[in-house]
Amino acid sequence: MNDKPASFKMIPDQEELDAMERDLSFYPTNNETPEVFTAEQIAAFNDSGYVRPVDIFSDEEVIDLRGYFDNLLEKYIAEGGDSYSISSAHLRHGRVWDLLHHPKIVASVKDILGANIIGWGSHFFCKMPHDGKQVAWHQDASYWPLSPSKAVTVWLAIDDADPENANMRFISGSHKFGHMTYRPSGSHEDNVLNQTIENVEQYGDAVDNPLKAGQISIHSDLLLHGSNANESERRRCALTLRFAAADVRAGLDWNQKGVWVAGEDASGHWANRDRPTEE
Repeated sequence: MNDKPASFKMIPDQEELDAMERDLSFYPTNNETPEVFTAEQIAAFNDSGYVRPVDIFSDEEVIDLRGYFDNLLEKYIAEGGDSYSISSAHLRHGRVWDLLHHPKIVASVKDILGANIIGWGSHFFCKMPHDGKQVAWHQDASYWPLSPSKAVTVWLAIDDADPENANMRFISGSHKFGHMTYRPSGSHEDNVLNQTIENVEQYGDAVDNPLKAGQISIHSDLLLHGSNANESERRRCALTLRFAAADVRAGLDWNQKGVWVAGEDASGHWANRDRPTEE
């Protein structure tokens, strides 16, 4: 256990990221004995950059999880935040730490990344009814001071997500093109993030990622993805959980976010913080 205070930036400066030497090339999964997925699903992940859907929680468990998030969101809004403010939640909230360690989720990630896994990220993305904000096409790897690019995002649906309430969308196969050029997003664009990748049709076909509450999808950190604005009467909430192979190295003190969720990090690079006491 590393007790060094967490000092990382939530969103690194672009100059800092540009100064890092990062290996942002796709590493295909080579797993002949997967526990959760079939060999065909592993091959499909390598080809398309994502796998979906995976059932994790029962209807009863989803109701409990949604109630927990509703209370958490109310708390953050009372503190001056909004529906996108709950980030790195596993460092503050024990129940989110538990979700990062959930056996079914971790087993799915191990099939993709291998036996030794670090969980380092947790961020609620909650699009309220008529939210009006899009998530422009982007690659997760653009934001992360990690190398090599052996990382995935687990997208856990807390509400049902479909095209009507702005489910996530992928550009299938785009992860195989490596890191892409993007432009900063302007304040007039109502983009949740601050980057936009344009002309994405050259990299592949856009596909929807509809999920029922309690299901997950897993996508490569290099896969182009985004979502439209939610103009419906329904909320669309998800928890993103971020994982990396244990041999990935983090700059800018982001190793302070990481906890072991499977195997071990023999190098001691990742902080491996204890479960928070606050629920």
